Formats: sequence, structure tokens, C-alpha cells
Amino acid sequence: MATDTSPEANRIADLDGLKALAHPLRMQLIEALSTHGDDTASGLAERLGESSGATSYHLRQLEKHGFVREVAGRGTARERWWERVPGPIHIGSDELTNSEAARAASRVIMREWLHHREAGVRDVIDRGHDVLSPEWREATSLQSTSVHVTAAQLNELNEQISDLLVAFAREHRGQRVPGSRPVQLQYFGFPVLDGIEIPATTTTQNRG
Repeated sequence: MATDTSPEANRIADLDGLKALAHPLRMQLIEALSTHGDDTASGLAERLGESSGATSYHLRQLEKHGFVREVAGRGTARERWWERVPGPIHIGSDELTNSEAARAASRVIMREWLHHREAGVRDVIDRGHDVLSPEWREATSLQSTSVHVTAAQLNELNEQISDLLVAFAREHRGQRVPGSRPVQLQYFGFPVLDGIEIPATTTTQNRG
């Protein structure tokens, strides 16, 4: 699993990195920097309703593991500017699959990540019509579909979607042109856990 898609090199979190990420405020900091861009500890504290001491401490912990970094050439000795290090963070490496500590940390990270994604969708549903212009309402899309496919077919689709998102992010990431605003692109492709997998020995007819 990856918590973000961007044109930078993939990073696979080790156990220490997973443990460092598995904290609600640290995930909030990652989300805020990813969505709204560079900020200071005090600016993030105001946005998240936390103390600047808390955000400063957790930013330094995230920095130790390469998840955030100081913005070069910006800020002063009293106020540092921070940015999220671009690139997807893979938290489900084969090496850590058999580690219960790693699986527990991954569950915390993914639940917190999903919480923020769901909150964004709910906000659009609840307030979007009132606060968005007709142009942005027309550009907003919330879609879902269900299919019956093999693991290989789902993996192929996931790779195609990932390539599309990476290309789109590479073209537009960091732009600050008139009329632009932060946008979240969400994609989920997963098997229904209470669904029944057809045995490999069963002969079925492909239905269009």
C-alpha cells in the first residue's frame, strides 16, 4: 500500500519509519503539508488546533525518518519552513509482512489516512454546493463501480491508474496559477472481503 502518489522516487518505510508515522498528529502534519503546501510549525499548529511546541516536535521526528524536510533558503533561525518530501510512501513491504509490529503500525497509518480522505469527501458532499462555484462543482467527480475480476486483472488496472496519476501529478504538482486550488485525487481498488473467489478448477464463461 502507498499513502500518496507523486512523480518522485518510491520509498519503502522500514519498521522504525512505520512506528514514526503511526501517530495521529504526525499523519495530520503529513496531510496538511501534502494538501496545502509549505508551512511553519506555528502555521500548522493554528491550522490543526495544536500548540506550536507539539507540531515542532513531531515535525522534527518526521524529519529524522525522511518524511518532511526544511525548505531550503526559506525561514529564519526562529521560524523554519517545512515541506513534505515528495513521493509515495510504501508501508506494506514484503520484508515486514511477517512482523506484527509492522502490521499494527501500518493499520494505524492507513486508518488515519483513510479518516482524512473520508473527511474530505464528506465535506464536499455536505458543503460543496454552497461554497464551490458552478465550474468547480462541474469538475468534481465521485464515482464507484463494482466488477468481478482476477487478482492479475485488478493489479493491471491499479498499475494503469497509478501511471495516470503520476503523469498528472508530474505535470501539475507545485503550480500556483490563477484559478487553481488544492485538489485531492482518490482511488481505491480492493477485493470485497466477504466475496467468494471462484476456484481455479471451475470453468466459467466470460460475460460482457
